[in-house]
Amino acid sequence: MYKFNRNSQITFSDFNQPMGMKMNANNRWVKKAKMIPWDIIEEKYAEIFPSNTGMPAKPLRMALGSLLIQKQYGYSDEELVEQLRENPYYQYFIGMPGYEDKYPFVPSLLVEFRKRLSEEKLIEVNEIIIASAIPEKDDSDDDNNSNNSDGGNSDIKETEESPEKETKPSNSGTLILDATCAPQNIEYPQDVNLLNECREKLEKLIDRICYDFNYYTPRMYRENARKDYLSLAKCKKRPAKRIRKAVKQQLQYVRRDLKYVDEFLALDDVKLTEKQTKLLDVIRKVYEQQKFMFDNKTHSVENRIVSISQPFIRPIVRGKAKSPVEFGAKLDLSVDENGMARVEKLSFDAYNESEVLKTAVENYKKRTGHYPERVLVDQIYRNRTNLNFCKSKGIRLSGKKLGRPKCQETDKKTEYKDNKDRIEVERKFSLAKRKFGLGLLYTKLKNTTEASILLSVIAMNIDRLAAMFMRLIRILRLCVPDLRLWGY
Repeated sequence: MYKFNRNSQITFSDFNQPMGMKMNANNRWVKKAKMIPWDIIEEKYAEIFPSNTGMPAKPLRMALGSLLIQKQYGYSDEELVEQLRENPYYQYFIGMPGYEDKYPFVPSLLVEFRKRLSEEKLIEVNEIIIASAIPEKDDSDDDNNSNNSDGGNSDIKETEESPEKETKPSNSGTLILDATCAPQNIEYPQDVNLLNECREKLEKLIDRICYDFNYYTPRMYRENARKDYLSLAKCKKRPAKRIRKAVKQQLQYVRRDLKYVDEFLALDDVKLTEKQTKLLDVIRKVYEQQKFMFDNKTHSVENRIVSISQPFIRPIVRGKAKSPVEFGAKLDLSVDENGMARVEKLSFDAYNESEVLKTAVENYKKRTGHYPERVLVDQIYRNRTNLNFCKSKGIRLSGKKLGRPKCQETDKKTEYKDNKDRIEVERKFSLAKRKFGLGLLYTKLKNTTEASILLSVIAMNIDRLAAMFMRLIRILRLCVPDLRLWGY
């Protein structure tokens, strides 16, 4: 159940401060709270709770505000709750009525916050925040103003102009698009380590079955298996023959344990829990993949599992000097002319980012009512399909032409300006990974990982909007000396 009240959002003047405490109204978190349309977002959040019974859920401002603070500073769940108890500005930002020296919620509730804020909801929240801070221009208003300025000749021009020019607005604005990977905090996957982890989990599962259903524990050769694994793990030099021998040994141990589990499941009284069933399915899949790679003497397989606890993670080949392969979600990020970032596509499977260009351009048209004048991308986006699409829409796609270089000179100034402006999306990647937690994700579930990525982008946009607002206030203070009397 969720109780939604349109007039429940408190202002800074309504925030209850204990005697002797004087909070600064110009604090950054007070400014950020004013820039977020909590009422509109809370109305969308209330749709998640269709039932009118049960214990009321925490307000959206408390859930979203806490996660944004966590993304800003990289707190753990336990540390975030401590910071919320100690900092009155944090308490105001998450919508508490006044400062209280107590925990607003338990740390485990943050996981539920991330589960409730799905990918679709967070994308919608990002659009609402950007639209409320930077309203888009209405093309119809510009057309009306231009028509009114012509005076009595406007009727003649309207008849002379074709209907296509009236309905089709001219292209304007810039769209920057690029892809990156949000790496997950997992151990670097190795075949022997994965098989050893499967073996250990199977042994625990067999012990649990024997204990719960009163069966004798079969012989699993745990000590020998552990000894075989450590004989390779402690080696500084690992020849290929030795690695292959260790993989073969671990495959045999896992196959024996899986056989024991199948024999127990054939009995009528043995039933596994849902969590145990999912784990067993993952272990079977890992065994099949490792067996296939061992038999075919290869190191690649389709949909390869690199983590037992997080089987949705896939290896993403990036080709970077620091890390050629990263393990996490791949995402396409677009940046508009105002510097606002949006996630156009998010997937844990590797994909060709050139396929996202059409979707990003169409999303830009839905937001603004017109296509962008130029699209700044990498060379991988410049395939024939995207070039023909941009040409049909009157969009200039940055980059070199396909095929052999021709003798005629290109516009060096335009090319230099495009390359300079395209760096903005690289700055966004660097900022999100250094300051807003996109560089290493610690979430464990697939939906919470997706929410964590989108929260990083939202927190980055809010931080930029706050910086733009404070810069505007500083300029106005220089121009209008009495601006301080207005509360700024």
